[in-house]
Amino acid sequence: MTTTVAVFTRDLRVHDNPMLAAAVLGADAVVPLFVRDSRISGTDFAAGRRKFLNESLTDLDASLRDLGGRLVVRDGDPVREVCRVAREVCADRVHIAGDVSAFAMAREEALRSALTCEFVVHDDVHTVVPPGAVTPSGSDHFSVFSPYHRRWAATSWRAEAPKPRRVTLPAIRAAAVLSAKRNDFPGGETAARHRVTEWVRSSAESYADNHDALPKDGTSRLSPYLHLGCVSALEVARRAEKSAEFVRQLAWRDFHHQVLAARPAAAHTDYRPRGDRWLDDEDALSAWQAGETGIPIVDAGMRQLLAEGWMHNRARLIVGSFLTKTLYLDWRAGAAHFFRHLLDGDVANNCMNWQWVAGTGTDTRPNRVLNPLRQAERFDPDGEYVRRHVPELSGVDGRHVHRPWEKPVTGYPSPIVDLAEGRARFLAARG
Repeated sequence: MTTTVAVFTRDLRVHDNPMLAAAVLGADAVVPLFVRDSRISGTDFAAGRRKFLNESLTDLDASLRDLGGRLVVRDGDPVREVCRVAREVCADRVHIAGDVSAFAMAREEALRSALTCEFVVHDDVHTVVPPGAVTPSGSDHFSVFSPYHRRWAATSWRAEAPKPRRVTLPAIRAAAVLSAKRNDFPGGETAARHRVTEWVRSSAESYADNHDALPKDGTSRLSPYLHLGCVSALEVARRAEKSAEFVRQLAWRDFHHQVLAARPAAAHTDYRPRGDRWLDDEDALSAWQAGETGIPIVDAGMRQLLAEGWMHNRARLIVGSFLTKTLYLDWRAGAAHFFRHLLDGDVANNCMNWQWVAGTGTDTRPNRVLNPLRQAERFDPDGEYVRRHVPELSGVDGRHVHRPWEKPVTGYPSPIVDLAEGRARFLAARG
């Protein structure tokens, strides 16, 4: 009897999951396993992130039960628990999806050393094109997006992995899956696939025109599902082929993964150091985190994050530039806050996007500064987005909502920084 263990990490789906498909192929019994590691999902995650993960696990368990199996959940150190399960069922092989963070790489190496059975790592699970599949001459990764995108677009994509017809579980102990329901972003593959279908049907073709418009919210809102692998990035890319701009965003996601795969330290150190001497201002950081900076477009984005566990991508660029290039505070403080609250906060995209906006990453214009007022007037011209998320300003008409200091509003703070002075300070520091 051949028994395998399919270790789920952030690939919580049964459709187009090469790891699961390989684990099932030729096996008499399969243990679908997820290990809850409190070092990752405990105090570092806001409640919304934990609920989204638990919903996704609940949905995965239901899908596996429909196939005749179930999700086995263990709590503790992933390496110890995977090895324990492998011994319990006398596993012939253990399968896992490869990943690009330093933590995932260390986990993979520890499993390789600790397991006494065959260990198989699948590097084609999380992205459209696997990290390292395309490289420039003389380097292990692309450091500029445009040439990477050209090679990415010319690369043949793998065939989608078949959904298993049946999953047969051997006798084994398993902890219960913790279920938690949300009214907004429901977690799991079922919700993800429904969202893909609806978005492709109704909005994909207009993505290029609407994805930057803050009031319209013309984005797909698929990023939380892509982060936990509730839906395959490859499947989404194929289904959204009518939107070249959206597929390009998936290429950006792959680009960041291949950068971090080659340079894992970029999750916490500057990819391209600029000699920054970041300021230490806890009051300014706290005001930014709470959405109390007195700059309406910044506060709207930060409050959307706290309320929804998500933020419009254009708003992310605005608040990130404000933190790093107006307040001149360290991008790592911003990345940590985002990672705690964002449902889609994975290491590669979160940290590399923060480095891009801070000018320490792959941006070819590292001194780029996004003026929040110009951004607001361009992407939220009537102030609808601001009024939606900053109720103190709900009574201010039109674009005047972006400059409340011209006619102070009771209950809304004055700006914590002069925008022109903050920009000048940054440019002087950068030289």
